[in-house]
Amino acid sequence: MPLPNYFDWNALSALANAVTAAGVLLALWQLWVTKSIAQLQFEDTLAKEYRDLAAGIPTKAFYGTELSEAEHRQSRDEFFRYIDLSNEQVALRKRNRISKKVWASWCIGIEYNLNLPAFRKAWNEIKERTSSFEELRQLEKLKFASDPKCWRDA
Repeated sequence: MPLPNYFDWNALSALANAVTAAGVLLALWQLWVTKSIAQLQFEDTLAKEYRDLAAGIPTKAFYGTELSEAEHRQSRDEFFRYIDLSNEQVALRKRNRISKKVWASWCIGIEYNLNLPAFRKAWNEIKERTSSFEELRQLEKLKFASDPKCWRDA
């Protein structure tokens, strides 16, 4: 004897498909949120590294005041680490590890700092003594106006 048909199996199947699709969309959204949080944490780590590094550079260097030869010599390692961090930030943007919004802010800051007398002096010394820091050199050559993410490798 056949069982009575209490359900519209087509409607139930459509509902199951809709619930599955909603679950997939929720999972995708959750992945996007997780990725966004991880990106923010990564960028925050680099920002903290900058603040820690900047603490070792004489404050007057950030005001645009020239450093004495002794102050410059004493801060040489911090300036080198600043240049290295700046180059790393450019390289990370080139690999799309830094968001466009954060990169825009960092790029303005890098350009500003490298135009301050103490930073300019240190950067010029570093460029004379090593061929490293290719990404930062390229950014400077392009007048800080080009997004490294758009650069093509030669």
